[in-house]
Amino acid sequence: MSSDDTVDCGRRRLLVATAAAGGVAGVAVAVPFATSMLPSERAKAAGAPVEVDISKLGPGQMMTVEWRGKPVWIINRTKEMLDSLTKVGEKLADPKSDKNMQPEYAKNETRSIKPEILVAVGICTHLGCSPTEKFKTGAESGIDPNWPGGFLCPCHGSTFDLAGRVYKSMPAPDNLEIPPHMYLGDARLIIGEDKKA
Repeated sequence: MSSDDTVDCGRRRLLVATAAAGGVAGVAVAVPFATSMLPSERAKAAGAPVEVDISKLGPGQMMTVEWRGKPVWIINRTKEMLDSLTKVGEKLADPKSDKNMQPEYAKNETRSIKPEILVAVGICTHLGCSPTEKFKTGAESGIDPNWPGGFLCPCHGSTFDLAGRVYKSMPAPDNLEIPPHMYLGDARLIIGEDKKA
């Protein structure tokens, strides 16, 4: 082996080592750069659909999830709750949901795809406060002896029935918003998409 071969062999090792180190450094720089181009968790949360498991949501219960920074209520209405919807029509400002506050498939008396499950944005249409659930009926509700159950906005007193429809002569001008949603199965739904609603 000549001294020229020794030099070339040493150079080759140096070149291979340098190239390997450069490759590792290139990947180390490229990964954070490429990752920075992906949407942030905040951006995803701002517009991404939310998948929800409602298998443990019992009759008469309500759960709240966040979608686009808004509280979305999911309520499993009992037969009594559904029956109350037919008794309050004349007291409501928009009983047939004529204003565009819901997708077309939720433009019905229950304002839902499945009658027992209500999905509604929990923000009052007056000034953006969050109403509270007042599911207890009658005097026990603390609202009215004839109260059939629903929601009360504590800020200015707007009341909504169990389909999110606003009562007449209230500060809130519209019914609660029904977000786009669809079922992925009997106990799973997605809020923010409605391709198969």
